[in-house]
Amino acid sequence: MADSGFRSATGDLHLDAVTKSFASFTAVDDLTLDVPRGSFFALLGPSGCGKTTTLRMVAGLEQPTSGRILIGETDLTGSRPYERPVNTVFQSYALFPHLTIRDNVAFGPKRRKQKDAGSLADAALDLVQMSHLAARKPTRLSGGQQQRVALARALVNRPEVLLLDEPLGALDLKLRREMQVELKRIQTEVGLTFIHVTHDQEEAMTMADTVAVMNAGHIEQMGAPEELYDLPRTAFVANFLGQSNLGEARVTGRDGDHLVAEVAGTSVRVLQSRSSATGDDLVFGVRPEKVRIHEDRPEGVGNDVRGTVTDVSFTGVATQYLVRVASGATWAVYEQNLDVERGTIHRGDEVWLAWDPGHAFAVPATDRVPATVGSADSPDDVDDEARAVAAAS
Repeated sequence: MADSGFRSATGDLHLDAVTKSFASFTAVDDLTLDVPRGSFFALLGPSGCGKTTTLRMVAGLEQPTSGRILIGETDLTGSRPYERPVNTVFQSYALFPHLTIRDNVAFGPKRRKQKDAGSLADAALDLVQMSHLAARKPTRLSGGQQQRVALARALVNRPEVLLLDEPLGALDLKLRREMQVELKRIQTEVGLTFIHVTHDQEEAMTMADTVAVMNAGHIEQMGAPEELYDLPRTAFVANFLGQSNLGEARVTGRDGDHLVAEVAGTSVRVLQSRSSATGDDLVFGVRPEKVRIHEDRPEGVGNDVRGTVTDVSFTGVATQYLVRVASGATWAVYEQNLDVERGTIHRGDEVWLAWDPGHAFAVPATDRVPATVGSADSPDDVDDEARAVAAAS
């Protein structure tokens, strides 16, 4: 198959006002996005939010209803998957069972009639530390080993952009964490643009330089993982990226650099710099690990609320307390297990929850309704295994 010329495209990936509609359903809505060349970028969100549809459009497996997709100055819109300097690693691996590992990796270069296909495959297998198994067939490999081969098969083509479509979803927890570290190492070593699509917040935060949280076809917030976690700008991001204790609030005054707000009859403070709300109605939030639990009301903390313990769960490194507060909401508290002796707080106890005002945040009271997790009829859940040949070629 002849090269199209698109493979010479280099530069940042740019999505310009991209929309994708399926009949009456809009999967991606007027999305503009820049991914710097050589970065590790994650699209994070629940099933049906538009992240996989976005990936499929970058790969060329779907065409936008409107808008453009560019790498550098080269417009790829309308081009076929094999014409693009883009490869995809699927969750299913999609390896050819009748070929050896080396031949699986060499498949793309051979199809493009590259004379050094064998040496390119050897170099790619060495990168993912699989050279010693080059003569085996895929069925004789573990899930983690097959994932490394799938990665090598994509990397051997030296794409400008490597798309990772839930690549670790089929692995157990230990292997998944090992591969997270490996993927980041490989991306740093090869310097390619990686775009990782996942619903797993830990994966996104562990590997990516930049995370974009998607909801209902839009990007709710984008930034460094620590920025999104510590200072979410919407209630959806606060809830999806980790866990948050949230409560509807109304601003009642100002105290220096702080907003003073009332949450279910309790007065709380939040730094104005940590509020993305523009009006007097807002949603107040604080992360569970930022909250401390006390048997008696603490003095001089600045923010506290009384409640009743409804559950105590020992998780090894920490203990999680669930506490029902005056508003009727249940707040979570995570406390690290630093002491040898178990705590004295039990289910049914009356306690006080306290936190530093500098750890709280506020987001607008009106947000888009979060996408339904696991929507079975969403176009975002289309099976891509049959498209694997396009990704390898």
